[in-house]
Amino acid sequence: MTGTADVIDVDAMRGQGMDFTFTPEQDGLRAALGRALTRSYDLDNRKEIIASPTGWSEDVWTTLVDMGLTAIPFPEAVGGAAGSIVDLVAAAEVLGAHIVVEPWVPSVVLAGGVLAAVVERSGASAGGGTEDAGLAAHWLTQIAEGSVVAALAHEEGRGTPDPSLHANTAEAVPASAGDSGHVLTGEKAAVLAGASAVVLVVTAQLDGKLAVFLVERGAGGGDAARSGDAARGGGAAWDSGAARTGGANGGGSAITAQEFTTIDGRRAAHLRFDRTPALLLAADSEDLVRDAIGGAVVVLAAEAVGAMERLLATTAEYVATRKQFGVPIGSFQAIAHRLADMKIAFTKANATLLYTTALAEAGLLTPRDVSVLKAQVGRYGRELGEAAIQNHGGVGMTDELVVGHLHTRILAVNALLGPAEYHQRVLGAPRT
Repeated sequence: MTGTADVIDVDAMRGQGMDFTFTPEQDGLRAALGRALTRSYDLDNRKEIIASPTGWSEDVWTTLVDMGLTAIPFPEAVGGAAGSIVDLVAAAEVLGAHIVVEPWVPSVVLAGGVLAAVVERSGASAGGGTEDAGLAAHWLTQIAEGSVVAALAHEEGRGTPDPSLHANTAEAVPASAGDSGHVLTGEKAAVLAGASAVVLVVTAQLDGKLAVFLVERGAGGGDAARSGDAARGGGAAWDSGAARTGGANGGGSAITAQEFTTIDGRRAAHLRFDRTPALLLAADSEDLVRDAIGGAVVVLAAEAVGAMERLLATTAEYVATRKQFGVPIGSFQAIAHRLADMKIAFTKANATLLYTTALAEAGLLTPRDVSVLKAQVGRYGRELGEAAIQNHGGVGMTDELVVGHLHTRILAVNALLGPAEYHQRVLGAPRT
């Protein structure tokens, strides 16, 4: 699909090798993952995990690692499974249905996606680029094996992931001022797993162009130690108070992290960099970052669609069994029509996801396609979630029912990497 195409021949796409169904292997992974989460990730267990000091479970993380989820998208050269975007979507739908809070998306999809893009572009440039592929590959290996948690520090609180609008800056410094050669200044907002990650992948302006940097735990004075498994993260990696000077890489200030829990139970942080030592991974990287973010939007949309599917099934079961005046409330016209609207909303969101995933698999995904997906899933996800709560009545608002938790996951996904309203504006803007 080209950026100027308005109508696509689906039959022709199938003729080009596109498929809109999961393979038996992907169905097997989904079934096994669903069974594992059904056994160990009910609503009460999830609440306990969210309330724990780390905000996620090492045992659940080990299960995801053992099932190969952390290795899916990465090349075999770094210990990955050389999987595709379809493999990621297949897993993400199940994780979304079980509203998993473990840092699979921030580590594997977001940070890992950018690192993998750095490695790929470096290979394509045949050594002629400025990418530090060796450093990126080193961390990719550890992300793939699940031994570390990484985070992508990209959004800056503007409600848009557009790389051209980012204001964080980096500057080169003399070798005597720090062993990294660059320092970062600025703020990043709502960084998933940002306070506990072992390594941060950070986007910032360098000489007027977007670049990708790496900040390792200990840079700028961050404390490398925590109780438990220090390698994976999950404790306070950066300063939680005022910035301090005298960093591990020499002279830099600490990263100040304000950690919080998102509405859907995940840990995130606002990060402030004050001349923080950083390692340059790739210069002039706006297209690289934009493509990696596009892939992440597809995976996040799959999480939301997974949550939507479970909401629909939960609501359909409830209205079929809950009785008023001696009959199921699903027999009432208003309830039946609302449930029908929910089914339509899910079908539209799911169809858009499958179509966009097929485009990505075929290498035809454009920024416009990404915006269509994000806008559709955000819009229909909200509609479906609100209708589910309405159909459940007052109990739908309670913390004891999974309905509200699924709805907040859908809302949280909508807020990440640009909400539906932003992407609708992108689609309405004149094409250049």
